[in-house]
Amino acid sequence: MKQIPYIRVGTSYYKKVKAPTIAGHFNEILVPWNMETIKQDHGKDHLGKIPKYDGFTCIPSHIEFKQEYLGFYNIYYPLGKSPKAGDVSNSLKFIEHIFGKHFELGLDYLQLLYQKPIQVLPILCLVSKERSTGKSTFLKWLKEIFENNLTYLTNDSFSSQFNADWANKLLICIDEVLFNKEELTERIKYLSTTNINKLEAKGKDKREVEFFGKFILCSNNE
Repeated sequence: MKQIPYIRVGTSYYKKVKAPTIAGHFNEILVPWNMETIKQDHGKDHLGKIPKYDGFTCIPSHIEFKQEYLGFYNIYYPLGKSPKAGDVSNSLKFIEHIFGKHFELGLDYLQLLYQKPIQVLPILCLVSKERSTGKSTFLKWLKEIFENNLTYLTNDSFSSQFNADWANKLLICIDEVLFNKEELTERIKYLSTTNINKLEAKGKDKREVEFFGKFILCSNNE
């Protein structure tokens, strides 16, 4: 049976589409869809087959992911890969290169990210005045693992009042970070320890959401 690519959340319809990326992968995203368009494409009887949800929720899990929780649609992205037994020596060498004498802590950090994504973790700062040391490569490596649950921010986008693009992400990575305002530093310190955040999107009211994001900061400015 062909899977129905539409869902209804509240009174709004969405289509699940796979957007191609430059790397050759696909990112599944929800696109608002018109009810009349669905009727034109599939007939009015198709509307009764579309799964219905009361609203959105965001509950992270990589091992036992569930798309639905008590009638709510989970917008956390399920990972497209599953771990398998094999040789990981190259990855271990890379992690050792990044974390150096903190290698064991680095392994703990990565394990907790995967197994316990809601666990509060410290801000990870990768700092080296030398360039080409692997900081940006480490972020790309994490992106391959956690996919759409990792996002990149600039200093400007983090200081913006609108945060709908990162408030539900597991990893929030800021490359070449340089906070010139004390309020930004205090904000990131607060967010790294809280489990509640205010989500704000353009044209919409603020709403309180559960926050589980972890920050990774990269800089050449020691």
